[in-house]
Amino acid sequence: MAERLWAPWRYTYIKAARAGEAECIFVDLPAQTDDRKNLILHRGEGAFVMLNAYPYTNGHLMVAPYRHTTDFDELSDGEHLEIQRLLAAAIGWLKGAYRPDGFNIGVNLGRVAGAGIEDHLHWHIVPRWSGDTNFMPVIGEVRVLPQSLEESYDLLRREVERWLESSGQQP
Repeated sequence: MAERLWAPWRYTYIKAARAGEAECIFVDLPAQTDDRKNLILHRGEGAFVMLNAYPYTNGHLMVAPYRHTTDFDELSDGEHLEIQRLLAAAIGWLKGAYRPDGFNIGVNLGRVAGAGIEDHLHWHIVPRWSGDTNFMPVIGEVRVLPQSLEESYDLLRREVERWLESSGQQP
């Protein structure tokens, strides 16, 4: 008998994608003020860091510029620098919160490259642990996440606040 793992939270994403209703989360969510609800961990001047609502692992983060663009060449030197600094900071937050054994960090440019949101540049930071890839994602095409997004947000937000305080910034 086949086992079922329920992920009803994914239906909202699937339904919006099918209807063509999906807006750009990297523009729409930062325009709102409820960062916890929108999973935004940190706002910089030209870019921000947020949890992925459909993560590969707990702590799966994304870094994106506020400006809506698909082209690296359109980013200013300041945006490039800030994104790299936020990637480095996010790795530190993940190390403090989850103690991963490694990371996958990358950008998917275009749908054929795997971009779920191809209209807006964004970087993925996926924490990895020895042995985290087992039969579930390979055979069952399922990922098992032991922690809710809200718990992940709270854990990582504490790391962000420590980082801000240590750098003399306001949390």
